[in-house]
Amino acid sequence: MPRTLESTQKKLFVLDTNILLHDPHAFFNFQEHDVLVPMTVLEELDHIKDRNKDVSRDARVAIRSLENILQDVTPEQMIEGVPLNRNELKDSSVTGHLIILNDHVIATEVSGLPGGVNDNKIINAALHLQKERSNVTVVLVTKDINMRLKAKGAGLKFVEDYTTDQLIDDVNLLTKGFEVVEGDFWQQVENVESEKDGRETTHKVTFKKTIPTFINEYILDEGEEFAARVTGHYEDKVELLDLGRQRLLSRKAWGITPKNIYQGMALNALMDPNIELVILTGPAGCGKTLLALASALEMVIELGIYDKVLVTRNTPEIAESIGFLPGTEEEKMAPWLAAITDSLEVLHKNDENPSSSLSYIMEKANVQFKSVNFMRGRSIQNAVVLLDECQNLTASQLKTIITRCGEGTKLVCSGNLAQIDSNYLTAVTSGLTYIVERFKNFEGSATVNLNGVVRSRLAQFAEENL
Repeated sequence: MPRTLESTQKKLFVLDTNILLHDPHAFFNFQEHDVLVPMTVLEELDHIKDRNKDVSRDARVAIRSLENILQDVTPEQMIEGVPLNRNELKDSSVTGHLIILNDHVIATEVSGLPGGVNDNKIINAALHLQKERSNVTVVLVTKDINMRLKAKGAGLKFVEDYTTDQLIDDVNLLTKGFEVVEGDFWQQVENVESEKDGRETTHKVTFKKTIPTFINEYILDEGEEFAARVTGHYEDKVELLDLGRQRLLSRKAWGITPKNIYQGMALNALMDPNIELVILTGPAGCGKTLLALASALEMVIELGIYDKVLVTRNTPEIAESIGFLPGTEEEKMAPWLAAITDSLEVLHKNDENPSSSLSYIMEKANVQFKSVNFMRGRSIQNAVVLLDECQNLTASQLKTIITRCGEGTKLVCSGNLAQIDSNYLTAVTSGLTYIVERFKNFEGSATVNLNGVVRSRLAQFAEENL
């Protein structure tokens, strides 16, 4: 439920079409409040459901869910409101009603809004309800920023974004995957028990002052020596795997060594087969794609831990269709995955014959370029899956991909929250932000925010000053 309104009185939430496309079961998330779907929204869902696009599936799911609630009800009941927990949901916290409104018969409330535009019809319906039901707080819920501005300008008092799947209020609060302790680390420790097993040293420490940590979070201090990863929590003790900054910075993968401590932490997570999900965030040029690809090639070809590398990413065009012109799926995907081929060229630029090296490596590592559109229904085994540009995916789209990963598969999700191309996503509602927060307490995942641009001084200046 939108968070900015206090739950002191019953509200009527008017849903825009994009809410049901974003979350087909959205109407179940408003607890005791009523939800209204204008007829215009149903018409838009009807137009979308038959298209040859990925979003059509969400439209069909929304329609089926609505039908499940509204089946066997009379027109009068539909207009008055049908209990949301009637059929599909048996949740005592959801006590609101679902209402279908024929907004086509409503007179235009604001003459400046042309009646033929669907967005304006929905705004007009909300304005009409605000006028007719003065004892109820009418709220228009839409992910369309411009529609929210138009609705406010037209006189609608309450307009909200859909924030049910929003886990943080400010992107600056997003988990970075590491914690920097002030001063010297050991000065912050009250008690420590150390244990050595071969080359690995673990510490069970009790801090003088509570430091909130989560599993697989990296711990650094302001000095130049200490670096560790959280491997467990035991009552008031935190178990740390001692890594050391120099060890992190000297780690290699396919000839690549970290240029800073952030890349060192990322490479540590990428090369650990016990971590099945690695999430890399950070600005353009921080090395996300290059590190992910280098570690994938190392683990497939040199170490033989995995059998193949699957590379995929989301673009609006690819998500809908890859077309019917001649060419294999890999050939059609190639222009969209140029970031991967660019990184491959960087890894082999010093070879005697780079072109032959690329062909050999692509075949040896069984590198496959796959469309996100064809990921649904698959079960991927013993592979490294590189999912690039995750900032443009919703939480439900990412769930679809993550649930494809079977036994022995490692998934690397990377993205830059400053480069979101989707019309309906922001940095706080992006699926990338969602999984960072959702998976931070999962022992099989690690997150690293790669601070700092290492691509070039030109790229670094642009990132900092433009």
